[in-house]
Amino acid sequence: MRHVRSIGFPAPPDGLIVTSRILSYALMALLPFLAACAQAPAPETPKEHPLYPGIQDGEFFIEPVPTRYLTPDTVRQEVAYNGPEKPGTIVVDTFARRLYYVTDEGRAMRYAIAVGRAGLAFRGNATVQRKREWPSWQPTANMIRTQPEMYAPYAAGLPGGLQNPLGARALYLYRGGRDTMFRIHGTVQNASIGHATSAGCIRLFNQDAIDLYGRVNLGTPVKVRTEAESLALEGQFHDDRYGRIAPGPAEPLTEEERILLSGVPAQTR
Repeated sequence: MRHVRSIGFPAPPDGLIVTSRILSYALMALLPFLAACAQAPAPETPKEHPLYPGIQDGEFFIEPVPTRYLTPDTVRQEVAYNGPEKPGTIVVDTFARRLYYVTDEGRAMRYAIAVGRAGLAFRGNATVQRKREWPSWQPTANMIRTQPEMYAPYAAGLPGGLQNPLGARALYLYRGGRDTMFRIHGTVQNASIGHATSAGCIRLFNQDAIDLYGRVNLGTPVKVRTEAESLALEGQFHDDRYGRIAPGPAEPLTEEERILLSGVPAQTR
């Protein structure tokens, strides 16, 4: 029987076999890392807070509130409430810059607010006697007199809309049957929330103003806390170096800050 000689490739050199094994081991070692790279990317941080998204409200689109202005202290939320007010009451704390709408015994919705500058904040009690969606606005005679460069151009009034300082909703506060000229209202000036910067009215994010508006009926009582009441129920608050409200006592000024606030010229120090 004839033997057929098999034809094959020549055996590779020993060094090549060793190199192939090394490459195989290296690829096996890299597999976990390659698999990790193939996994789906981590979800991005949402660009909108679910409670403060962009809203089409009638003919106007309200932009989402930038997340940099939203903290655990500024996001609206239902909280335990230990004040004496009855359900259906609005409670304004200008010292802690918070507004509460009492919902049930021991519960309330809490909103962050901006309040009036020193000497301009609303005080006392009132009732809501009017409500408006996208309200018009007209500066008071006192506002025009004290800051004519800012308010005189709007003496005839400004129709409701995105540029209106009352925002998307307004609650009108009355006392003894007379308009106090103070409002609880929305604003597009999101950066102002948490500050004492308004002409006296109480501002909320537009999204919060819409939420509160839907809860409040005409005749709703409004209570503004005194400083003593705020301290007893909320504790101490202070303005940080950026003018934002912050819990706790103010930090003592540094020597440089005291000198700057004293107004003493540098050459005399």
